[in-house]
Amino acid sequence: TQEAPRGILVRYLRIKYVDLEQSENLESHRTNGFRNTKSLVVRRGAPFKVSVQLEGRPFNPKINTLRVKIMLGTFLSIFWNAYIDPEEWNPLKPSIYIYSPASASVGSYRFQLCVLTQDGKKSSAYGNFILLCNPWCSEDTVYIPFEDQREEYIQSDFGLLFMGSETNIVGRPWSFDQYESGVLEACLNLLQVSPHDDDRGVLKGNWTGDFKKGVSPSMWTGSGDILRKWNQSGNSPVKYGQCWVFAAVMCTVMRVLGIPCRVITNFNSAHDTDGNLVIEEYYSATGQKLNLTKDSIWNFHVWVECWMTRRDLESGMDGWQVLDPTPQQRSGGVYRCGPAPVKAIKNKRVDLFYDVPFVYASVNADIHTIILGQGQVLGFSKDTERVGSLICTKAVGFPRLQKITGDYKYIKSMTIKLEFCSLICPTSTLSSRTGSSQGVLVFLTLDKSPIVGEPVSFSVKIMNKQNVAKMLKIHLNAQAKEYNHSPSDTFWENHGVLQLIPLAQYEDVVGDNLINLAVVVEDTASQERVLSSEEFNITSPQLIIQVLYKNSQYFLLKKHSEQTALVTFINPYSHPVSGVLTVAGAGLLQGKVQFR
Repeated sequence: TQEAPRGILVRYLRIKYVDLEQSENLESHRTNGFRNTKSLVVRRGAPFKVSVQLEGRPFNPKINTLRVKIMLGTFLSIFWNAYIDPEEWNPLKPSIYIYSPASASVGSYRFQLCVLTQDGKKSSAYGNFILLCNPWCSEDTVYIPFEDQREEYIQSDFGLLFMGSETNIVGRPWSFDQYESGVLEACLNLLQVSPHDDDRGVLKGNWTGDFKKGVSPSMWTGSGDILRKWNQSGNSPVKYGQCWVFAAVMCTVMRVLGIPCRVITNFNSAHDTDGNLVIEEYYSATGQKLNLTKDSIWNFHVWVECWMTRRDLESGMDGWQVLDPTPQQRSGGVYRCGPAPVKAIKNKRVDLFYDVPFVYASVNADIHTIILGQGQVLGFSKDTERVGSLICTKAVGFPRLQKITGDYKYIKSMTIKLEFCSLICPTSTLSSRTGSSQGVLVFLTLDKSPIVGEPVSFSVKIMNKQNVAKMLKIHLNAQAKEYNHSPSDTFWENHGVLQLIPLAQYEDVVGDNLINLAVVVEDTASQERVLSSEEFNITSPQLIIQVLYKNSQYFLLKKHSEQTALVTFINPYSHPVSGVLTVAGAGLLQGKVQFR
């Protein structure tokens, strides 16, 4: 209000403040988890409400104008809409609905609201909001049509990462932390980092076993610490990660940005360096695996799938897309892989872009096994079944494994071939590896899943395929290996007699390693050699967690009340062990609590 000549009051129209209607918008846009973020968080392709508190005279749409300007960085956003709901009309506090296109860029936006009067007076107010993808909007390229999948692949902040080996799978809990403090800001910052600068990635890989300058990959329990540390360090890669850490952090980033995402484990994952879709493995005459090729088979490898429409490819390529954030092989000069359509991989469309041939080889490459001795090839076999033998992810809504092998490859009938192959028992996770020649069949079988503190028990069965007596020599060899490397030196061997591997032989080499066990059977008359091998992990002792309830009849935890949990660890080794117990809980604890 301003005093005019002769005491006449002239009432101007001004914006007093802007109400972002936080509670209503977060609820309607399903972004309640970001309630503690400084800016309003909404999803594209859906309207959000902004109310303008005016002072002075009421707003008259016949003579006054309300203008909205949306800015992303220095760019003015066009093709956005704004409207007023007549049923909610309040001339002193009009509500405006701002409607973004379903293709609008994800990012942090600024907006300007202007009220203009008939005589040219202008009053302005400013605000900020963050725009994410919208898998609930059918026009958005990331639309996924099932609510339980949206709940799992966007909103769930807990997951299981499957590791180990096909015969002995370990489910590792992981906290994606997408609603934790600082994580959204880190993900938005990641969008600003040059995609062609490999040195500014979130994680630095390390497979050497020496983690003194950082954190061992096995010590991470969630994505939040990693993303915050990267953001606070000025985008210096966090030390250290391996494939499951790379994948889990990428899953967090995708879910934060609103893109449906899940973590995938491929057991017996081929790393084909020369693009011939074949992995060569070399063994000595006594069963020691030799490091003579850059190709390798990882006992497991972890990547992610994101869900999207592929308008850039031919029809039929929509749905799950493989993205592999682990820096293995350069693609177009940069460490990147995907998005490769899963449907293209299943249909062997190796003519398509986005690293389809590389991912296809990861799940479908043939294995050629060569036995060498004195510079000569003593035996050869081919395995068309072992690579990609099990591909899995966490089940929707349940903490258990879901097999998705059939999404990537046609399931072949499981018949015994006179070649190197894998036979999966339908009632057991144990497997048998078979070696074959013209003279004999050799089966190497684990009798049960190996457990730390117990001997490793296995069986070798030999079948004579000819009606001729044979004199055979048997060579057994065990080597420790990391999940993505060739084995190290032999730590146990035996020639001529089968026996158990005693605990004392392996307890110093196991750790997070696996064991490559091989048997070579030699026909002394024909000099023919047949190899069968098995790579397996030894189950580590598990922590047993029991929440202690005051009333044992009910599983009820109250907010803001103290709870007690009993954590039990049994040492299976023959010597004392020490370590640190780390407790973390998304939304429950600020940071981590450690007990030595």
